[in-house]
Amino acid sequence: MSETYSDRLHYVIPGGAHTYSRGDDQFPSNAPAILERGKGAYVFAPDGKKYLDYGMGLRSVNIGYGNKEIADACYEEILKGNNLTRASTTELMAAELLTGLIPSVGMVKFAKHGSAVTTAAVKLARAYTKKKYIAVPAEQPFFSYDDWFIGSTVMNAGIPDESKSLTLKFNYNNIESLERLFDEHRGEIAAVMLEAATTQAPQNDFLTKVQAICKVNEAVFIIDEMITGFRWDLRGAQAYFGITPDLCTFGKAMANGFAVAALGGKREIMQIGGILNEGAERVFLTSTTHGAEMSALGAFLKTMEILERDEVVKHFWDYGQKLISGINSIAIEFGIQDQFYVEGYPCSPNYIAKGRDNAASMAMRTLFAQEMIKAGILMPYIAISYSHQDIELDMTLSAVRTSLKTYQNALNDGYEPYLQSKIIKPVFRKYN
Repeated sequence: MSETYSDRLHYVIPGGAHTYSRGDDQFPSNAPAILERGKGAYVFAPDGKKYLDYGMGLRSVNIGYGNKEIADACYEEILKGNNLTRASTTELMAAELLTGLIPSVGMVKFAKHGSAVTTAAVKLARAYTKKKYIAVPAEQPFFSYDDWFIGSTVMNAGIPDESKSLTLKFNYNNIESLERLFDEHRGEIAAVMLEAATTQAPQNDFLTKVQAICKVNEAVFIIDEMITGFRWDLRGAQAYFGITPDLCTFGKAMANGFAVAALGGKREIMQIGGILNEGAERVFLTSTTHGAEMSALGAFLKTMEILERDEVVKHFWDYGQKLISGINSIAIEFGIQDQFYVEGYPCSPNYIAKGRDNAASMAMRTLFAQEMIKAGILMPYIAISYSHQDIELDMTLSAVRTSLKTYQNALNDGYEPYLQSKIIKPVFRKYN
């Protein structure tokens, strides 16, 4: 059945899904090829099989699948008309909530996905500074599917050379590498965009130094909070690390899986995308039919209410710490702690799979994911939701124990006798 679904998907959808990270090449062959529904922390295949899920809609589902409070809030907005001829009261409430919550956000523009708002941030920065280059960390893999960023990756087919040259790379936690870019392109860098942190923590006051360099060079300091937003802190990683960006972007966990993204920032920058400054040159910031769709913004408003009411961010940190400690303890017990471990911030952990040579191994990562699926757990990465509770933690650690036993055997014997799947491939690769 899974082959049939896979064939049907690839026949009508390039890549077999609308996000590359959902594709067949990102999962072991025993993963369900298609899913029918989700509930809480679980997903269900059409054949009825149930999986505890740690993908959680590419990290967008932070409360849980099918949450009734959020679904009802969404439905109420649908009944109001969902998309009106002029700005809605729901749109205003959502904008006022975000600007009231996050100190750096004086104004906000909503959209449906992250790439739209990161690209809008780039356009705004260029219009504001009258400069052309954008600097991003080489270690952070994705900011947008638009030309300005994808042109800087190995998957740059179809993008003009002119676009490819406009995005510059520096190294996260290496302030000298960023200083070199500003020296080499003096007066031409419009903005620095980065995630405040991934699994790697900022060191030696790195973020504050980036902010200072941007200020001295009159470049816009942009924090991408797609993953960190509403996970590190209710007000984002910028609050957790005590920094104030000029612009910031949010998405994913804003609305428990509903399509909402946001560009926010200082009023002096954001307002150049407005219409009130008579006689000023206009900037076409974003203008989308569905950008302020009421159903999704209703979901955002209710999600934010639940996040605060139920202390959901605290739960991410607590659950993640238990998960990290539990998994790493099992790896130590098996004597494979150098080859398999979980690292990063507890609110957003990451597991590392290595081979006998202690080098990162996609084969061993595939093997671990394969064995977890055998135990009924889908763990392409680790995205924690509020629906992951003690029973899910116990299930996970039990499955990890079984999976790491096989992992230990594969380290001793080689992975080939144990891996019944093609090896997972990186999304960003030049060729299929």
